[in-house]
Amino acid sequence: MHADEDKFALPPDGETATAPVGNAQGGSIIQSAEEQGRARFYTLLAMLLFVPPSSELLHALANADPIAGETGRLESAWEQLVLVAGIMDAEAVREEFDALFVSTGTPLINPHASLYLSGFMMDRPLAALRDTLRGLGVVRRAGASQLEDHLGSLFETMALLIAQGRPLTIQREVFDAYIGSWIERCLTDIREMPSANFYRKIADVIEAFYRIEVEAFELAPHARS
Repeated sequence: MHADEDKFALPPDGETATAPVGNAQGGSIIQSAEEQGRARFYTLLAMLLFVPPSSELLHALANADPIAGETGRLESAWEQLVLVAGIMDAEAVREEFDALFVSTGTPLINPHASLYLSGFMMDRPLAALRDTLRGLGVVRRAGASQLEDHLGSLFETMALLIAQGRPLTIQREVFDAYIGSWIERCLTDIREMPSANFYRKIADVIEAFYRIEVEAFELAPHARS
């Protein structure tokens, strides 16, 4: 999968929510172009869930190429996102982001696994996730504004596991337990919000990408349960 990811200014290490403890893999990992694309796409989606896109990122999205090698739902969803990015300005997207995800009380959309799985923030699903991440040598970065079970943080974690060359079995365990168990309900909630214009398209892209990941894990013999 390729959509000219290099056009997008991805966050430096200090601005991410999670980080590895030392070098868990004991050396550099040579990744295939496909795996690099997966990791960078997860990182791009994480960034769009953490903060509204800057003018520069919105411009890059508006001028992005089609996703090469993909047909069907993801290609269509990406094309629609590119079109909307070319119509909306950064201020309008920021206002939409704030209306959906930011509130002095409870936001309209609160994309945390713990809330969707247990009904409460910082509940047992978050504790279980932290145990899993600790076992993988991944910790919350000091000063990170989002919890580890925020959907953006989980996408960052997937990008990190891919970049580290972790086995597909480990990637799938994290994916199934902490993303697949609730993401569709969250994306439906985003799409059903009357104020969601740009982020309705983001939700469509995420769901299409999620479907591809599910199918890929099912087809990969070493990732099967």
